[in-house]
Amino acid sequence: MRCNTLNTFFLAQSAAGMNNIFMIIAMIAIFVFFYFSMIKPQKKQQQERMKMMSELKKGDQVIMVDGLHGKVDSINDSDKTVVIDADGIFLTFERMAIRRVLPTAAAPTQDLKSNEAKEEKVETKEKTVEKDSKPEEKATDTTENTNSEDK
Repeated sequence: MRCNTLNTFFLAQSAAGMNNIFMIIAMIAIFVFFYFSMIKPQKKQQQERMKMMSELKKGDQVIMVDGLHGKVDSINDSDKTVVIDADGIFLTFERMAIRRVLPTAAAPTQDLKSNEAKEEKVETKEKTVEKDSKPEEKATDTTENTNSEDK
């Protein structure tokens, strides 16, 4: 009887050992998942932000963390501060207070060209609508003339 009890005890220990291995593998899998879903993207975003801060120069249009839009007037590398010109008001901020740098003037010209193209399309559509509506107006004029003659 004693031998059976010990045998059962050792079988339970070996099953528990396998359970512990699966638990360790599950913990490693959870850590890997969190690393690739949270930690790595955050590091990538931080590197992009640091690159943006290093490329910052005088005259760049920026948006601050609080939503203030302005133009960089000067950069102080020793204090890591930036002086922003917001419609003639000069404000000093930490460099990290800049949310993003707006694109240069090249992008708005592309927007203007696309807007002009859209306006041309609208104008041509309006012209075709006017041409199509003119015969209808003539038809309504003739029916009005016949109605006035009947009276």
